[in-house]
Amino acid sequence: MSILPSGKLALNDSAVNRVGSMLKSDDHKPKICDSPVIFTHDAPTMDENNIPKNTASNRRPTLSQVAAAAGVSEITASRAMRGGGLVAKATADRVQAAARELNYVPNRLAGTLAGGASRQVGVILPSLSNSVFADVLKGLEDRLEEAGYQPVLGISNYDPTREERLIENLLSWRPAGIVIAPADMTAASRALLLRAGLPVVEIMDVDATPTDMAVGISHLSAGRAMAHYLVGRGYERFAYLGHSIDSDLRALARLEGFRGALGEVGRELAQCLTLAGPSSVNLGREGLARLLAEAEQPPDLVYFSNDDMAVGGMFHCMAAGISVPGDLALAGFNGLEIGQALPVPLTTTASNRAAIGTEAARQLLQRFKGGMPEKISDVGFRLIPGQTA
Repeated sequence: MSILPSGKLALNDSAVNRVGSMLKSDDHKPKICDSPVIFTHDAPTMDENNIPKNTASNRRPTLSQVAAAAGVSEITASRAMRGGGLVAKATADRVQAAARELNYVPNRLAGTLAGGASRQVGVILPSLSNSVFADVLKGLEDRLEEAGYQPVLGISNYDPTREERLIENLLSWRPAGIVIAPADMTAASRALLLRAGLPVVEIMDVDATPTDMAVGISHLSAGRAMAHYLVGRGYERFAYLGHSIDSDLRALARLEGFRGALGEVGRELAQCLTLAGPSSVNLGREGLARLLAEAEQPPDLVYFSNDDMAVGGMFHCMAAGISVPGDLALAGFNGLEIGQALPVPLTTTASNRAAIGTEAARQLLQRFKGGMPEKISDVGFRLIPGQTA
């Protein structure tokens, strides 16, 4: 026996036969009761699409119920739920407690559709496979949530076409603003952002001209600074090992800055090996083994596209018995914790990732209030000498 969506009972053949036999028996003939009892099956009322209607038993709690439970007006309850310091903390805490007690979940989209200001910020990042963008996201999220805004995240995987689709999808939700770490922004993506008429912050890089605002560092300058530092340390024969730079223009900018600075002092890259795929520790380990195997003359130093790759290179050196920096020096980029936890701390560049996220949020919030922040905010980088070079 089962209950159909209509709320009726369905009987199989054996059940029908049993009912027929029961009705033929005197013991099971209908009896007349002095007080009729009506038995009903309380299936939910359905609409024409077999979807339960919004009855009293399944109706969601409303904002007015939250306001009544907290002893405040509906407007005050709405402001308290949005956050951002518009309501006294004690009152906001009381409203939030009432909402939790009633299992109330605010409908963010409803306010937007009704013409209210959106509290969502679209965020497009190329990857979360390492802590680089996770650190940026944390700085961004912490500051936005303090002001009552909620990041909505999309991952482009360094794919410009996918990035374009993500921009379209996020804009369809009418966000308050967009934060994007572009892969290689297409003309169509840029046009979408320009036509949207909302604040846009491009993060990580300040070398290019942004669509609206930009927060980050100069990757060209970071590459140049590392080259000057290493030349000053007395290294002569340089090599570069990187992940796919076709899709990571920031890594490409560091390479060009590094190569250009070497050329200015009469040096050059003896080897330059870039491998297909995203950066990883394994790719760095395998890549260094290949680079050294292919070298006509071993380099003094290998500059890696980032710390993930450099840590992998260190693991290869440890396995192959190569002394660092005695036999081979290594340098990376990003200033990740894992690089500083190595037995020989990595020579690298700290990219101030959390500061990038925090500053991007500050720019957005200033624009939301009608302000005009600077178009480009360079948070700067810091060279970490380490001990691998």
